[in-house]
Amino acid sequence: MAEAHQAVAFQFTITPEGIDLHLSYQALNQIYLSGLRSWKKRISRIKNRIIKGVYPASPSSWLFVVIAILATMYMQSDPSMGLITKIREHLPLSLSLSAQGQTVLSVLLFSTLLWLSLILALRFCLKLLLSYHRWMFELHGRISTKTKVWATLVRLLSSRKPLLYSYQTSLPHLPVPSIKDTLERYLESVKPLLDVAGFQRMTRLAAEFEKSLGNHLQKYLKLKALWATNYVSDWWEEYVYLRSRSPIMVNSNYYGMDFLYVTPTATQAARAGNTITALFLYRRKTLMLRFNYLYSRIPGTVIPLCAAQCERMFNTTRTPGEETDVLQHWQDSEFVAVYHRGRYFRLWVYRAGRLLSPREIQYQIQRILDDPSPPSPGEDKLGALTAGNRMPWAQVRKQFFSSGVNKRSLDCIEKAAFFVTLDDQEEGMMGENPSVNLDRYAKSLLHGKCYDRWFDKSLSVVVYKNGKNGLNAEHSWADAPIVAHLWEFTLATDAFHLGYTTDGNCRGEIEHSLPPPQRLSWDIPLQTHVSESLAVAQALADDVDCHVFPFREFGKGRIKKLKMSPDSFVQLALQLAYYRDRGTFCLTYEASMTRLFREGRTETVRSSSNESCAFVLALEDREHCRKLFRKAAEKHQNLYRLAMTGSGIDRHLFCLYVVSKYLGVESPFLKEVLSQPWRLSTSQTPVQQMELFDLVNHPEFISLGGGFGPVADDGYGVSYIIMGEEMINFHVSCKHSCTETDSHKFGSQISQAMMDLMTLLNPDFKEATKANPDKQS
Repeated sequence: MAEAHQAVAFQFTITPEGIDLHLSYQALNQIYLSGLRSWKKRISRIKNRIIKGVYPASPSSWLFVVIAILATMYMQSDPSMGLITKIREHLPLSLSLSAQGQTVLSVLLFSTLLWLSLILALRFCLKLLLSYHRWMFELHGRISTKTKVWATLVRLLSSRKPLLYSYQTSLPHLPVPSIKDTLERYLESVKPLLDVAGFQRMTRLAAEFEKSLGNHLQKYLKLKALWATNYVSDWWEEYVYLRSRSPIMVNSNYYGMDFLYVTPTATQAARAGNTITALFLYRRKTLMLRFNYLYSRIPGTVIPLCAAQCERMFNTTRTPGEETDVLQHWQDSEFVAVYHRGRYFRLWVYRAGRLLSPREIQYQIQRILDDPSPPSPGEDKLGALTAGNRMPWAQVRKQFFSSGVNKRSLDCIEKAAFFVTLDDQEEGMMGENPSVNLDRYAKSLLHGKCYDRWFDKSLSVVVYKNGKNGLNAEHSWADAPIVAHLWEFTLATDAFHLGYTTDGNCRGEIEHSLPPPQRLSWDIPLQTHVSESLAVAQALADDVDCHVFPFREFGKGRIKKLKMSPDSFVQLALQLAYYRDRGTFCLTYEASMTRLFREGRTETVRSSSNESCAFVLALEDREHCRKLFRKAAEKHQNLYRLAMTGSGIDRHLFCLYVVSKYLGVESPFLKEVLSQPWRLSTSQTPVQQMELFDLVNHPEFISLGGGFGPVADDGYGVSYIIMGEEMINFHVSCKHSCTETDSHKFGSQISQAMMDLMTLLNPDFKEATKANPDKQS
């Protein structure tokens, strides 16, 4: 309990001679420095809020306006056309100020109002400009004059370097598509998947919906769009994520992996030290608003993306409820929660107002690794509660974690910046069978042992015994691109900026007086509840079939030489692979972002189209393949752009369904649409900060990307990352319980489809592959 005594700033005892007061000047100094850090952060936040609030103007522009108005007044000219005089006449302090003082005060008030009006006008103009999306549909090298003028105006209005949230109020709201357009696009998307009778039936249902209930629901949706910042996001978060009562492990959470070929250090504590430091450095940058999310497709012009999802990245926990979960976020946290061999610890990473050095965090982690104490009864598998069904976890939390030592320890986990697991396994692409080990690595990050992760935390970092690391992320607070941006920074900062000594330890000095990590205490008379949740989670984990493989034969470099979108190429390969695997086509989900709009999240690209199905069938019959392939790829790109610019199908239909439920009316059309399974769910992990990785000089620092569990019981989940110019990494998942799915077989189909498509478009590729057999996986 030494650390508890050190935390006491003063003690007193009552003696016959009076009160004996003992002050701990070291503790008082720690309190002073922590308070100083807190006030510095508050001042910094206020400063950044002001800078962000006046964007695209600057705070100094106010002074320029004041000086300009004063100068014109000095020259006996009134630019306010009498408003300054009116303001002076109505000043309540006129009796206590001289005439000159009244004039100066009136000028200051008028200048401030004029300055604010100019800011609102600039922001409105920028919002109008950012509502233009035709640039998205123009071909590279064929930019219209209208788009060039638009790009020039955007550059002029956003010439100042923005902070993280500078553009938020200038981003347009997500538009509500018309009922007619949505239904037409929906029917077009399902036509190749239905027989003639089935398509006629859906056409009839759609027509009845449009004539009767559809327009009625649309009015409510348009009313919400006028009132709310985004008509989709709050309902999407609540009904798709937070109201789900099934386990979030596998079904919702997703994972991110370490480098493929290298591990910067084999020392577990050192890797944890650098990883934790890098994550806190990222958090500091987000708090200082030093990041910005930008999308660039036109040379010289960057388009802002919504950054609202960053607000709950750290210090956030999903807490269970009987009907719906709640996302809880705290303003700040100076510690992380650590799990090792069944024990939970609180590790403070700030001391006296400073972030501990990587070497000091390594020192503290090593203390946890060397701690021989056993877990208390029921503690080791406590995390299984977060892996099972949500209702039992909510009831147990209310009954056993509402007060006392359990509440205090649970608060330490939930209020932590993030969760860290020090895993006693070794993972990665290693050993005599690297492919099998990669698959095991993916399953470990996706679900672990079902009790050694805290799946409710926004971020759970896993550091393995051999120095490999990874990430498990809760899905409700943000989508994969946000977490991918964080993880790219973490890996790059760890390997290239923080680095390690020659013996594999972190750099920096150690303050040996650091108090040891605090072991959390529990009183857990609920082993039965834990066992029940663990049984549910274990059955789910055992059913997951994961396969991770790097596709090395070619990458986006060769695809782009064919004047082809790499994403469209991969999506068409997935369509071909699925058809060969199952002998039919299926409803295909590809995630697309809608962050061109304020508080935008995702939209669905229905990759299985009339054009893609026609191409696949033609390829199998070897007729007119290249022409059909180009047509299918162009169709996919157009669908992706429509989704990004607010003209998707599924979020609109989802919100109409929610409105119908609120009104208590049934729609056979909406009910059937939302019950159709996504047997092929896909997502590309974007590489957003390639400049952080020097792949020319260090090609071995290739990221594996990340993946997720299957969405449908009889379907596949496929994630892929297009890394560099010559590699695409795939993550495939399905369920063992379905006899028709096999992740390894489907992975082989994907590889073969990729090769066949490249050979189709570039016949010389087959000969080149024969000449370089070592390049094949």
